[in-house]
Amino acid sequence: MSLIRVQNFSISLDGFGTGAGQTKDLHFGHAGDRLHEWMFATRYWEAGGSGGVDDLFLRQFDAGVGAEIMGAGKFGHPGWHDDPDWKGAWGPNPPFHTPVFVLTHHPRPSIEMEGGTTYHFLNAEPAEAAKIARDAAGGLDVRLGGGPSMIRDFLAAGLVDHMHVSVVPILLGRGVRLWDGLEGLERDYRVETTSSPSGVTHLTFTRSAGA
Repeated sequence: MSLIRVQNFSISLDGFGTGAGQTKDLHFGHAGDRLHEWMFATRYWEAGGSGGVDDLFLRQFDAGVGAEIMGAGKFGHPGWHDDPDWKGAWGPNPPFHTPVFVLTHHPRPSIEMEGGTTYHFLNAEPAEAAKIARDAAGGLDVRLGGGPSMIRDFLAAGLVDHMHVSVVPILLGRGVRLWDGLEGLERDYRVETTSSPSGVTHLTFTRSAGA
């Protein structure tokens, strides 16, 4: 069976996966680009960038992935559902290139974008969304794209097989945290850490047998 996995999800030292005050122009709120600057410095992102540890992790983003599930907050700013012309925060050619299932209480018709991405809108619980995305992935893995609330819900439901979290050495102080309500999560996973010269610490969680 295909895996449900999180790949390259960045959080701050104090556990925030996005900042406060998200708007149409500030997709990650007051955090701006700070959670993702480590990505921009890699060779994967731009020719001439770093080819080290960060680059190796980033290259796993779409490896073996056949579908994505994302939360409403990743698709757009608060209130996007009131704009019938809104097609997401990721431009005309989004970086997903697969079916993407957006979890929202405001479903709308599917939107086909350039590059192979098609947005489908679901009002569904995690288990149902996972089944739908797995069916669409054609035997490949399903990536949980975020935001932190959505990933937390899938973790709480015991649906995540593998997770890669990048801990960025910044303090945000406010926003949406990833780990709240997940006390003892580590008991169900083999946890490994890899440090990078950039200051980022990469954590991988692989579900233990029988968990």
